[in-house]
Amino acid sequence: MVLISQRIFLETIKKYCLARSIAVEVRSGGWLVIMTRGSERRLAIGYDIGLNSAVAHQVANDKSACAEVLASAGVSAIPHTLFLGDKLSKHIPGSDSLDAMQRLLDAHPHGLVIKPNEGTSGELVFRVTTRMQLETAVARILAAHPSLAISPYVAIEDEVRVVLLDARALIVYGKTRPMVVGDGIQSLRALAQATATAEQLKTLTEDFDTAALDAIPPAGERLLLNWRHNLDAGAEPVLLSDAATRDACIALAIKAAQAVGIRFASIDVVRADGAWNVLEVNSGVKMEALGRQQPALVEAAYSAALDAVFA
Repeated sequence: MVLISQRIFLETIKKYCLARSIAVEVRSGGWLVIMTRGSERRLAIGYDIGLNSAVAHQVANDKSACAEVLASAGVSAIPHTLFLGDKLSKHIPGSDSLDAMQRLLDAHPHGLVIKPNEGTSGELVFRVTTRMQLETAVARILAAHPSLAISPYVAIEDEVRVVLLDARALIVYGKTRPMVVGDGIQSLRALAQATATAEQLKTLTEDFDTAALDAIPPAGERLLLNWRHNLDAGAEPVLLSDAATRDACIALAIKAAQAVGIRFASIDVVRADGAWNVLEVNSGVKMEALGRQQPALVEAAYSAALDAVFA
């Protein structure tokens, strides 16, 4: 059965191949695609279409390594520090140190963001401000992943995703987080329940305590329902129209792609305190949320990448 979350990606590949007499086999529940044209054989796995080298893919998928590569190239980026679980930490003494994590927390009074070091799903991403929250987040992540990355929490004003192919921007869009407007009568919980999706409500209960949820916001006050900009957590993609912002984001994304040596990627850049920084480089280019709004644009982007695959 084809994975629903990959439907746009897969349907675009199948449509492209059908128009060009390229044979397509979909295997592993939609995770693996085999494309054959004569003696040519090309593979796509996950959301990786096969243009990136193994090293570029691995660096992009490793948040701490990617941050190190970007820093060494002079590219402005949010730092990510690697910590390892029990199975790996024996190879690097101190890489599992809770005391070292606590020192990071002490150095960043606004808190830390803790996440799996590899992966792009946006799951198990925590903001912590206390030792207890830190230990809980670390335990939950390392129960499911071999390593984690810690970055300082920054109040992100805007997050933009740039889809690049060989240093050319194919798509540039922002991520708008869900919000509610207070009416002076209803609680935050009631306002959210009236407008938010089930997934948004789930993250709401993780990010706000009972007192905050039961508080009644003043009339006219705007409240974000999520500090994350993840599309899977309820943010909405919005094509970027401001030319100056678009140009700045593209320029930074191109520098990041060149530093990593990656050809086809989606690069997340964030604005905090008025400055733009790279947050992540994604080797697997997932555009399902945008594809529901802009299917022709997403199809054109994937088709351009497939043109490069079969060039």
